[in-house]
Amino acid sequence: MGGTCQVDFYVLASPAQSAHQLACRLAMMAWEQGHRVAVLTSDEGEAESLDELMWDYPAGRFLPHQHGTSPASSPICIDVSGADISPDREVVINLADAAVSDPSRFRRLLEIVPGEEPKRLASRTKFREYREQGLNPASHPIGK
Repeated sequence: MGGTCQVDFYVLASPAQSAHQLACRLAMMAWEQGHRVAVLTSDEGEAESLDELMWDYPAGRFLPHQHGTSPASSPICIDVSGADISPDREVVINLADAAVSDPSRFRRLLEIVPGEEPKRLASRTKFREYREQGLNPASHPIGK
C-alpha cells in the first residue's frame, strides 16, 4: 500500500482477559467494514488455537478465515511468520512478540498487549520500534 500506517495498541487490563478473543473481535470489526485482515501469531500452536476460536466466533457464527497462506478468496488469514503477508491485506493484527517489519505497507496495524508482564515488555519494545520508524502509535486501555 505504501504511506502512513495507523498503529494502535490495545492494552488488556489483566492476564485473565483473552488476547485471542480480542483479536477475533477486532478481525470481525475490520472484516465487517470490508477490510482484508492478516492475523500474525508467535507460533503454530497459537495459530491453531486462534483458528479453532474463529470457527465459532462470535458464538453460533463463523469468521471466514484461512490458516496458513493468504489466498485472495479469504477475507481473514492467520499466519505465523508474517514474511509473506499479501499486499492486499489492509489490516494486520499482530499477536507475535516481534514488531511487524515495514508496517507502512498496511493501512492499519493493531497490536494486542496481554496482561502478563513479560508480554507487556515485548509490547513496549514494539511501541518504541514503531516510533523510531516515524509512526505515532496510539494506546487504548481495554477493560479496566
